[in-house]
Amino acid sequence: MSAVTNALKPIFIGGYMMLLMGATGYSGWMIHFDGNMQAWGGVLLTSAPILLTLSWLMAFRPTARTSARFPSLNALGAIGVALAAWAWISRDAGWLALLLATTSWGGFWLYAYWFSSFGGRRPSTKLVAGSRLPHFALHDVHGNVVTSEQLTDRPAILIFYRGNWCPLCMAQIRELAERYREIDALGVRVALISPQPHGNTVGLAGKFGVKFDFLTDAGNAAARMLGIAHPNGLPMGMQMLGYDSETVLPTVVITGRDGRIVWTHETDNYRVRPEPDTYLEVLRGHGLHAA
Repeated sequence: MSAVTNALKPIFIGGYMMLLMGATGYSGWMIHFDGNMQAWGGVLLTSAPILLTLSWLMAFRPTARTSARFPSLNALGAIGVALAAWAWISRDAGWLALLLATTSWGGFWLYAYWFSSFGGRRPSTKLVAGSRLPHFALHDVHGNVVTSEQLTDRPAILIFYRGNWCPLCMAQIRELAERYREIDALGVRVALISPQPHGNTVGLAGKFGVKFDFLTDAGNAAARMLGIAHPNGLPMGMQMLGYDSETVLPTVVITGRDGRIVWTHETDNYRVRPEPDTYLEVLRGHGLHAA
């Protein structure tokens, strides 16, 4: 990913959300006062469903994954642009409705195909199946140093997540917590690793109350060493909550009893992540369970 792309993405998402809110509110107002349902209803189709979906994901954190491209939202956007375009062609409406519709739908394409992607992410050369997990150090909720060797003294699932601010990360952790008994019965450690402020990690551990290892990667040092750091990966404005602009690319690593890597998942879309059943299949497939 280029430095320019990394720098533009945090700005884009804030601007896009403002555009969606403005287009949705204005088109609703115009439907009420202007009465042109075709033109302004078209604008609503390109903005409101996307706005509601993204707001729902951020506010309620209901799922750890979505479809890669939101085909239903894309279809609604196309219909909305077609309606606004026909209203303009038939002179039933001016150019503003068509402009807002095409801009909202164009923003959706940028969100789905550019913003959500990590730009053709290349697998880390430090996370290769069959090799030992490299040495790095983290801090547990008590502030103690924990090394990668200590984390892999038994089969382990290591999840590098972006932080408490990320709704899909929180949903990913919640669904793992819901499978805690199943994972614990296999004798497998679960380590959740983030470069976020340490107090946020401590708070998250208290929220879930399961025997996972909640760990802080101070200064994103481990992520950088592993080649999974994400410069400028934080949405604009989150810095005010104490987060650093650099975060980590969502990554899952499963290791065996000897600390060797048996499986990794390095997504190229922050909304596409493996399900807990996948981890359990990998563990059982490699015979990684309690003796």
